[in-house]
Amino acid sequence: MTPLRAVSARTVSDTNLLKYAETARASSATVIGHYSTSFGLAARLLDSRVRTPVRTIYALVRIADEIVDGAATEAGVGIEEQRQLLDELELETERAIVRGYSTNLVVHAFAATARQCGIDSSLIAPFFASMRRDLDPTPFSAEGVAEYIYGSAEVIGLMCLRTFVHWSPRNDSELSVLEDGARHLGAAFQKINFLRDLSCDREVLGRNYFPGIDPLHLTDAQKNVILDDIDADLAIASAVLPLLPAGCRRAVAAAQGLFTRLSRRLRSTPANQLLRSRVRVPDGEKLMIALNSTIGRGAWKR
Repeated sequence: MTPLRAVSARTVSDTNLLKYAETARASSATVIGHYSTSFGLAARLLDSRVRTPVRTIYALVRIADEIVDGAATEAGVGIEEQRQLLDELELETERAIVRGYSTNLVVHAFAATARQCGIDSSLIAPFFASMRRDLDPTPFSAEGVAEYIYGSAEVIGLMCLRTFVHWSPRNDSELSVLEDGARHLGAAFQKINFLRDLSCDREVLGRNYFPGIDPLHLTDAQKNVILDDIDADLAIASAVLPLLPAGCRRAVAAAQGLFTRLSRRLRSTPANQLLRSRVRVPDGEKLMIALNSTIGRGAWKR
């Protein structure tokens, strides 16, 4: 018979861990709320079982991104220290998945999602490798960009997919098709952001994600070739939307609809303006895209 004192102690401990996990999940939601209105809008369309895990993924991604692209630099952290911070964040993430606990609330929340949904180093390591690549001034090759896009965007889609199918399993054949769609959608999102951030990437960060193209002299023909590639990615992703579980389909359709609209706006924007302004979708249009997704007019219907 278990002593009463032991039972009480375990109950208190379990309560503490549950409270800590709840706080960690709230921290992830706060990160996303402060950084991404578009993602926050799409996330609200997710089934409640999926919404929180997806937020934990994007929160970890945001923290890593701030190391290489934002807050760390403004705080005066040098390149070598940024690399060290990335190494430490990756190591802490891997350890937290194993032990089920981290002192970093965002990492703790992500690790819980990873343990539950089967997100492992096969997806985590490529992501951190791409983050480190942003600290390398060596010009990108075409192969290097493809590898970078896989680690920085496609694996994020694959991580989210694992949360989607955790409660709604798919057979191996369906899962393979969904994984291909998730990769193409992630790639499309990243390529659109490359085009939208052409000026900042070139002038502030000193990066060029389009090998063989001079961002300062981008032509409309070059821009349209890039957009043709993006639209091909979006088409592949759109075709697999009906295979997604109902609890996430509206949100993915809304995100795809938003980036489809961005693609159209980029195509109608002269190339020489992309270095002077960042193309965006007005909030009213974002709301209409989200509404159309909720009533069955999402990208999978077009």
